[in-house]
Order: sequence, then C-alpha cells, then structure tokens
Amino acid sequence: MSGELPEGRSWLRSRSGVVLLAFLGIGAFFVITEHTAHVLGVLPYLFLLACPLLHLLHGGHRGGHGGHGTPGEDGPGGGTGEGR
Repeated sequence: MSGELPEGRSWLRSRSGVVLLAFLGIGAFFVITEHTAHVLGVLPYLFLLACPLLHLLHGGHRGGHGGHGTPGEDGPGGGTGEGR
C-alpha cells in the first residue's frame, strides 16, 4: 500500500477523511448543545448594552430626516408651524 489516492479521488473521501469529518461533526454537536444555554442566557444583556450604543451611533443624524427639523425652520417636515 503506497498511501497515494487514485486519480480524481479527494482526501475527504478516503477512510481517514470520513473519520475526521465524523469526529468534527460530533464535536460540533456537543459544543453547540452544551454552550447554547450560556449564549442564550447572555442575549438579554446584549440587547440592553446595544441600546446606548445605538443612541450614540444614531445621534449624529439629527435634522437629516423629515419631522426632526429645528423649530421655525421652513420647508417640508421642518418646524412646528408656530409663528405663522
């Protein structure tokens, strides 16, 4: 046995490749099932931490959208309509 694969046959289709893929699949299954509780337990805190971040990131958009203009500004979406 020379250890070489026949032409056109990939390493993953060899016996050792199939064993490696099975081992990786079983390992991935156990990692996902054991750590899902930890990941799902952290999600509420991640949502709470995302709120201030979103306020900081979207704070620079003031005045660029309709209805958010400064008081007294003329034009569509601007001003409150007072003083006319």
